[in-house]
Amino acid sequence: ARCQCKISPRERKNCGPPGISAADCRKAGCCFNASVPGVPWCFTAKPKKVRKVCPADPRVRVNCGYPGITAKECTSRKCCFRAHPAGVPWCFYHRTVEE
Repeated sequence: ARCQCKISPRERKNCGPPGISAADCRKAGCCFNASVPGVPWCFTAKPKKVRKVCPADPRVRVNCGYPGITAKECTSRKCCFRAHPAGVPWCFYHRTVEE
């Protein structure tokens, strides 16, 4: 993603050999910007920001418990708990989403 390449020139970490082409740099999963002399033009991207969320859609819940599990037992497993609707897991895993 473009935002992962917004790194100040002095903080860039080299991600390829000298003279690497923009295409080869990007193929290696790195960022390329040749606008500033004297700093790496092919550099490592910032890591993606992710967070865990409890899915809102009951149909995508992945069971993390067992029938009759309590909210306390579910949260001690570091899972989500919602006692509704019927017919879907009430204790279920988080989903990881990119910010």
